[in-house]
Amino acid sequence: MELLTASTGSYPRIGDRPEQQRHRQAYARWERGEISGEEFNRIQDEVTREVIEEQVRTGLNLVTDGQVRWYDPISHFARKLEGCEIGGLLRFFDTNFYFRQPIVVGEVRWRGPIIRDEFLSAKKASPVPVKPVVTGPYTLSKYSINRRGADFDGLLQEFADAISREVGELAKTGADLIQVDEPAILRYPDDFHAFEGAMAKVAEKKGDAKLALYTYFGDAMPLYRKFVKLPVEVIGFDFTYSPNLPNTIARLGCGKDLGLGLIDGRNTRLEGEGEVLATLKKILPNIGSKRVYLNPSCGLGEYLPRDVAFEKLKNMASIAERAREELL
Repeated sequence: MELLTASTGSYPRIGDRPEQQRHRQAYARWERGEISGEEFNRIQDEVTREVIEEQVRTGLNLVTDGQVRWYDPISHFARKLEGCEIGGLLRFFDTNFYFRQPIVVGEVRWRGPIIRDEFLSAKKASPVPVKPVVTGPYTLSKYSINRRGADFDGLLQEFADAISREVGELAKTGADLIQVDEPAILRYPDDFHAFEGAMAKVAEKKGDAKLALYTYFGDAMPLYRKFVKLPVEVIGFDFTYSPNLPNTIARLGCGKDLGLGLIDGRNTRLEGEGEVLATLKKILPNIGSKRVYLNPSCGLGEYLPRDVAFEKLKNMASIAERAREELL
């Protein structure tokens, strides 16, 4: 079995050093019309290269673009879909982070690539593989205001078709592994049948790429048996909300690759090597796949200072190296 270290999503674009403030400064200047969109994009490109370089320096085997260009995980996709307008701010789950809520006013349709260019730019800048991340159709549907009057299942299928086309576009551009974030399903488990259909739709256009379904901010244990049957190759879990999940995996096993969110993405405390190794020792012998990813429980960009995020990932890579020596 191969144990790889990976980023889960976002990485802090702003740090304490003066040069790490320029994204915030550029955004404010762009909003005031003092710099062009072209100049702001150039700065975002620079910051993206920086956060990729930092992730690589921590020892990660698989990085993301840090989601530097994202205002939030919901509106970043919805604003580029036909039929959606962007409304006011709403709290993102139980965090202190807020997103702009989409308003559905017409049929939701995919207009064209949403994050393809972001992925290609990151791929060019990174010496290690890059994983693109998309927000899944269920979470997009659940956190949109439906002013069109369509039933939820119909709206979900429209979002699923749009995200499926985005996944297909990423696969065509060379993405080997595409992460689909679906935190909302953990809060509404009774919707699993509709969610399952949406995931099947997303998987239709993945081509040769592998899909990684990631959930967080909720206990995944009650849905574990259902998750492992979905048409995805990787399932990522947030163990900070699922303390009993290691026992469930040890008892039931798993034939899919797993993303083990054993590093708390919302806590500045560095994990002890012993506690993570103990959990890995319990889980790894019961996984029948060829690959496991050790990663943070969620994206780091919204919840941790930049220097802490760097130390978190470096510590994670060190723990993974010890696990390879002792457990594999």
